[in-house]
Amino acid sequence: MAPSIVVGTDGSERAKRAVAEATRLAQALGAEVHVVSAYEPLRGARITGAPEGAARVWAPLPDATVDATLSEAAATVRFKGLEVSTHALEKDPADALLDVAERVGADMIVVGNKGMHGARRLLIGSVPNTVSHRARCNVLIVATDQG
Repeated sequence: MAPSIVVGTDGSERAKRAVAEATRLAQALGAEVHVVSAYEPLRGARITGAPEGAARVWAPLPDATVDATLSEAAATVRFKGLEVSTHALEKDPADALLDVAERVGADMIVVGNKGMHGARRLLIGSVPNTVSHRARCNVLIVATDQG
């Protein structure tokens, strides 16, 4: 069984750096990459003028950007000749990464370092801080704030 690496993305430049590092490691290890994006559902979105049944079918996606974000990240991984799976989860980003890692038996989670510095992380938490404390596998925290 090939090793697996889980990495999260929100489409930001910092997240793209984390995906690039996960891809580089996956190439070196012959690992599969699992790209995760968490989202919050749209609240109060309605389709007016449609019958109730049609409104359910035509309802907007919970977050229209999550699919595009995952597709873009997966394309960059596939370009390097690697196996990639995408996961969109309706939950907190740290919980989403931890859940996917547990489900796929990940060998490593790769996260960016956004939120690792300053008092803000103590007040509201941060994805890398939460993941590093709760993961049951190795965690790589990538310095994404450097050019």
